[in-house]
Amino acid sequence: MVGEEFAALLEAARDNDEEAFSVLWRDANPALLRYLRVVAPDHAEDVAAETWVQVLRGLRTFTGDESSWRAWLFTTARRRVLDQVRHRNRHPTEPLDDISAGEVPRAPGAEQIAMDNIATEGAIALVSRLPEQQAEVIMLRVVAGLDTDVVAEMLGRSPGAVRVAAHRGLKRLATLLSGAGVTL
Repeated sequence: MVGEEFAALLEAARDNDEEAFSVLWRDANPALLRYLRVVAPDHAEDVAAETWVQVLRGLRTFTGDESSWRAWLFTTARRRVLDQVRHRNRHPTEPLDDISAGEVPRAPGAEQIAMDNIATEGAIALVSRLPEQQAEVIMLRVVAGLDTDVVAEMLGRSPGAVRVAAHRGLKRLATLLSGAGVTL
């Protein structure tokens, strides 16, 4: 979280100050990528890029505090995920079986290199094993730092349903961790 400097950074970013926008990006993008790796694992980086393009387009019209900013960012990301799902359903693709594994270019992005932390990747893998709604609630509440009411509004659920999903998801994570021999 940026904290007390948020309002000044937001205003500077609106005035095309690249450094101010980069501070906002560096603060929020890691959590955004973690969230997207759970809800859109095969397309997380693409959706993140599309999200930031939308954020840039709407930056001048955004109003609110840092909490509202994060809610707006993650709502925008969620909408991009839904758009991508609709697009993939309308335009299915087929794998290119003629390309051998050795011919496929492999160059991780800078954000992937930064994210290559075993503990973080392991946690994301565990959260990905939860039912979809529980995983999304956990990522929005814990990783994105959004409160229950904001998450409920984003998902079109009641705050109580969000709390129940979070509770069940955390309980399921504890069960998964104890099965793997990890104690809390």
